[in-house]
Amino acid sequence: MLDFAIFAVTFVIILVGAVLYLYPTSRSVSGIPGLNPTEEKDGNLQDIVNRGSLHEFLASLHGQFGPVASFWFGGRPVVSLGSVDQLRQHINPNRTTDSFETMLKSLLGYQSGTGGGATEAVMRKKLYESAVNNTLEKNYPMLLKLVEELVEKWRSFPKDQHTPLCAHLLGLAMKAVTQLALGDRFRNDAEVIGFRKNHEAIWSEIGKGYLDGSMEKSSIRKEHYESALAEMETVLMSVVKDRKGQRSQTAFVDTLLQSNLTERQVMEDSMVFTLAGCVITANLCIWAVHFLSTSEEVQEKLHQELEDVLGSEPVSLDKIPQLRYFQQVLNETVRTAKLTPIAARLQEIEGKVDQHIIPKETLVIYALGVVLQDADTWSRPYKFDPDRFTEDSARKSFSLLGFSGNQACPELRFAYTVATVVLSTVVRQLKLHQVKGQVVEARSELVSTPKDDTWITVSRRS
Repeated sequence: MLDFAIFAVTFVIILVGAVLYLYPTSRSVSGIPGLNPTEEKDGNLQDIVNRGSLHEFLASLHGQFGPVASFWFGGRPVVSLGSVDQLRQHINPNRTTDSFETMLKSLLGYQSGTGGGATEAVMRKKLYESAVNNTLEKNYPMLLKLVEELVEKWRSFPKDQHTPLCAHLLGLAMKAVTQLALGDRFRNDAEVIGFRKNHEAIWSEIGKGYLDGSMEKSSIRKEHYESALAEMETVLMSVVKDRKGQRSQTAFVDTLLQSNLTERQVMEDSMVFTLAGCVITANLCIWAVHFLSTSEEVQEKLHQELEDVLGSEPVSLDKIPQLRYFQQVLNETVRTAKLTPIAARLQEIEGKVDQHIIPKETLVIYALGVVLQDADTWSRPYKFDPDRFTEDSARKSFSLLGFSGNQACPELRFAYTVATVVLSTVVRQLKLHQVKGQVVEARSELVSTPKDDTWITVSRRS
């Protein structure tokens, strides 16, 4: 059994971070159905570990107890919401902060905001979004070039050669995100390779090692993680200092440097964007290309939309909003793959869902992976069907969950843009085919990732 110190560090970090001080009365007033603690000290941690992931645990929890369910963190209750109707009822004034950013900053030991309250949080969010929009606009030709280089490589492959999506698309994401976020220093392949090495060391522990406490048990792994994080911080702080005051304002970090943020805050925001941006962008592209390889019909509909909207011109930022079927395909990719299966928020004031009272300062989990495949919300929930998003109800539910509209995190909006460039370039030149006999399964961590490399074959369009 894990001791309470390890449990407190590992489990809170993976859920949202920050130490939660719940009132003792919350034990008796919640009245929400759920699991009793398996262990007095650890609560239900071992149940989560036994299920293999927090998502799998929540799927089982909601299957047993319904859309509002509770479990235990040590001697304290946690509430999970597992349906659209219940999420719609959950009014939380903390909507000004992004749950994914908050979670990552807590994992990394960073402060989640500037401490200036709701107004400051809104301003910080707008600055972050402005930085993302600015870097896409200023670097769009470079993004096109990187994608075209990858597609040209795929075009050169023999028809039956297996193409490893994870390796190729993660490589593309690493190049694109580092150059767009941190500037031309990362046109140097050696810089990108060093970034990737540290990124993988950090993300692997964030994704799994914290959840089951295994990193805390291994001094070697913990030292490796802390060394990678320190090295990454040193590199990013060097970038911040190098780009401060220079005239060229093309990268994500440049927009942040024009604000009143400290160098440390700029470094932390750059860390969060590059860590999350690489993983979300890569996996959105991987899943999208994989799902396209399973449906010739969807590929042809995308190809026809490109013909109708773009003609012979390359895709441009101003034309992307007109590619509505592309948006449906990406939405359905996020839904089917359960791209980000977990979010969480702290209940800042007492709330109510159905007849259940949620006490102040309770941790509330949004079981997004459960909701995204809820048969009451989505017809044939396990089928990849972009046409479902022609329905207004599907679009509204998706927006409510934070995957589109104003609630979508900036990293996801960035990923949508990159994925549209990738798919539009690929579909114009190539046809994608499944590898026979391949079974693709996901690791349900902070971002849904294929367990093993996912393969396709390609053929040229005539």
